[in-house]
Amino acid sequence: MSAQGSAQLPADLQDERLIASSGVSGAVSAFTSRLRSGDLGSVPVIVGLVIIWAVFQVANSSFLSSRNLVNLTLQTTSVGVIALGIVLVLLLGEIDLSVGSVSGVAAAVVGVTFVNHGWPIVLSLVAGVALGLVIGLFYGLLYTRFGVPSFVITLAGLLGFLGLQLLVLGKDGTINLPYDSALVGFATRSFLSPAMAYALVALVVVAYTLSRLQGRGARAAAGLSAAPTSVIALKAAGLAVVLLIPVAVLNGDRGVSSMFLLFLALVVVTDIAVRRTRWGRSVFAVGGNVEAARRAGINVRMIYLSVFAACTTFAAVGGILAAARLVAVGQASGGTDVNLNAIASAVIGGTSLFGGRGSAYSALLGALVITSISNGLALLSLDSNVRYIVTAGVLLIAVTIDSLSRRSRQAHGRA
Repeated sequence: MSAQGSAQLPADLQDERLIASSGVSGAVSAFTSRLRSGDLGSVPVIVGLVIIWAVFQVANSSFLSSRNLVNLTLQTTSVGVIALGIVLVLLLGEIDLSVGSVSGVAAAVVGVTFVNHGWPIVLSLVAGVALGLVIGLFYGLLYTRFGVPSFVITLAGLLGFLGLQLLVLGKDGTINLPYDSALVGFATRSFLSPAMAYALVALVVVAYTLSRLQGRGARAAAGLSAAPTSVIALKAAGLAVVLLIPVAVLNGDRGVSSMFLLFLALVVVTDIAVRRTRWGRSVFAVGGNVEAARRAGINVRMIYLSVFAACTTFAAVGGILAAARLVAVGQASGGTDVNLNAIASAVIGGTSLFGGRGSAYSALLGALVITSISNGLALLSLDSNVRYIVTAGVLLIAVTIDSLSRRSRQAHGRA
């Protein structure tokens, strides 16, 4: 194809052809081209995370110790799970301000039914998660049937479900979960053995490689450009390094937490659902241009209902995990800065506030940034006022980068 014809191709197709024709060097060229055009992806948050870790390690040599990093993974999980739901809502260009209250009331339902009423723990968990699901469906109904803005719906939910949480907890206000219960054990004492952790890393790398090779074969059979095996091998090696180093560090203490592993599994499943399914493609389409999506035959109402339901369900799961880690649920559960931290995690992680751009991994990266700031400042014995100021600054920088990169993408045809 001529240079003029190639220039008329969409930017993503140009990248694919460059990688297919030039291998590793083409992949590097495509990556730098995306960066120059403003398609930054996760680069800013990864660079920011490295800087944050370096600063705190210099200030306190215990920050990157195995023991503290295990604690960091435990602290990240609940906020990260809630942030997963926020990522989905932001992909539609909407917002949910009530995830903190929803997480609190779901934890309260689990605590009251399990401790006060003697329900089996499984039934209590189902009740808490189901409550989150119903709340999201209610939000979606109000949005799709009556056109009430999501900001107003979820702001009302923030207040209403906070009141419901206080009502469910009753006069005692706090319920201590049994320390020997399976739920608390899962959140605080369940860790993978070193051998199992390394075996899981190997399994993930093998599954990734086979998936990439299968995709390459399918594209080649269809006559489409496909990445050479050298690029796939390099990516697989990079994935192995990225997974092996933290696993080795965590194994220096208690190991990889089962609760954090659950969070990672939810991230992967959500990423597959968003990128590899018809539903996920519809979410991006609605977030990009809702009218165009409707005219293309997408059931826009179903997309909104499912995303709001997924968001509040993730909030309920995150709230339950937070209560299990703290071995208690109380009036402050889901309160303080849980709501804002979850939203900030999604935005800092790279999900656009303008809709249509983002990734499930934004929740993971953003939650790591938020909890790293909180954890590092706690090690330095600094007050919470400093943490709020630092978090606000990081959030403002992230939104500014998102706005500037959006303008650059539009100018380079990558919007």
